[in-house]
Amino acid sequence: MRRRALLMALVVAILPLSAEAQRSPVILSTTTSTQDSGLLDVLVPRFERQTGYSVKTIAVGTGQALALAGRGEADVVLAHAPALEQKYIADGKMLNRRLVMYNDFVIIGPAADPAKIKGMTKAAGAMKAIAATGSRFVSRGDNSGTHNLEKELWKLAGVEPQTGWYIESGQGMGATLGIADDRKAYTLTDRGTYLAFQKRFADFMVSGDVQKVIRTFGVGKYGQPLFVPVAGTKEEEIGRTP
Repeated sequence: MRRRALLMALVVAILPLSAEAQRSPVILSTTTSTQDSGLLDVLVPRFERQTGYSVKTIAVGTGQALALAGRGEADVVLAHAPALEQKYIADGKMLNRRLVMYNDFVIIGPAADPAKIKGMTKAAGAMKAIAATGSRFVSRGDNSGTHNLEKELWKLAGVEPQTGWYIESGQGMGATLGIADDRKAYTLTDRGTYLAFQKRFADFMVSGDVQKVIRTFGVGKYGQPLFVPVAGTKEEEIGRTP
């Protein structure tokens, strides 16, 4: 499927100076997509070590992230809504906008692929197929950059999402991915968060606590476990009799 990309830009809020400014943490409002990807877990500590500043991160949708800074409740914004960012700058609420990076977006869905979108090269065409088949689609519904891109794709597809197959999570990307997985639904996600979600789920499944759950699952109902946990075992050793 054709990639859709959104630029990530850094914008500085215009705030009044105070005597407390030197001692207060830098407040960074950013997108949940960036937070969920794990990138800030690497970059923020590095910034703190190099500068001596402390950083408080607030992860919300892009619209909320910019609004926080516009009200003077955040110092810096990392967002991906160019038109909205430029509006805040034009209104004199922000300045020093800098392009930082970009990520691409993909439409993901259940393995059964009820809308048959696998192999399609046009994102709008895939959205149209999802609507035509009434396949479930989970939207962030939070006025984030991802949500605005999704609305743009529905418009290009000539589709007005309908209640019944269209679900609004009102949450960030990580939570929305979890809902889509649970409901066997499609969703639009940035690739970074999706890959991070995959890794976290894989790490969760092979963790010691989950392997213990697998070891005893079914015992209460059937008198024996239904599965044998094998995390950490070499593949060639599986099935061998001790």
